Amino acid sequence: MEARVPEEDLSAEEIPVPVLFEDEHVLVVDKPAGLVVHPGAGNPSGTLVNALLKRGIEGGDDSLRPGVVHRLDRDTSGLMVLAKGEPAYSSLVGMMSARRISRVYRTIVEGKGLPPTGTIDSPVGRDPDNPTLMAAGVGKPAVTQFEVLAAAAEHTMLRVRLETGRTHQIRVHLSAIGHPVYADPLYGSPVPGHRLWLHAERLSFVHPVGGDALEFHAGIPEDLRCSAKGLDGSLALW
Repeated sequence: MEARVPEEDLSAEEIPVPVLFEDEHVLVVDKPAGLVVHPGAGNPSGTLVNALLKRGIEGGDDSLRPGVVHRLDRDTSGLMVLAKGEPAYSSLVGMMSARRISRVYRTIVEGKGLPPTGTIDSPVGRDPDNPTLMAAGVGKPAVTQFEVLAAAAEHTMLRVRLETGRTHQIRVHLSAIGHPVYADPLYGSPVPGHRLWLHAERLSFVHPVGGDALEFHAGIPEDLRCSAKGLDGSLALW
């Protein structure tokens, strides 16, 4: 069970986070790599939630995750939507459950030989042999779609779409088919000086109150661009 942080310790902090869209109901940000989404065991402060408290994020039953509709791993960069009130939160959570929020990622994986497109349909849940990790083939239903963008001698660049949002889903699914995300220290092979090559690139949904169709794009961060250029000499595709 995840250790809880005392509620009185949840406070606003000055942490820079790029904001792509904001109104009285929702907030869309481009989360930097290295930033944990919300307080928890080992991370009582210095999180995305601490950074955004002053902007009015709100909604949900967990006081440590106000307005958090979905999450990104610490070392995954890119787009997230957060709610600024219970009506927006409930609506966004419902859309997420109904698979009506589109999330598209860019990743580089180890190996080659993947088909041009594919679907990985396998449950994801706690690894029965190591509960600190997730595993494919157990747990709740999970579906990941991928498209090959470029292939080189030892690595492949993919566009990935999530139909579900299980913890570590992309990382677990790609590792399960023999193509772990490049520099993944948990499900692949760590690479000194490089971070997990995974970025939440596109996000689209219907505004939970106004009903307008919203779509956002976050460019590939410079550190990932540099990593791609150094791999096989031919993966600098944007």
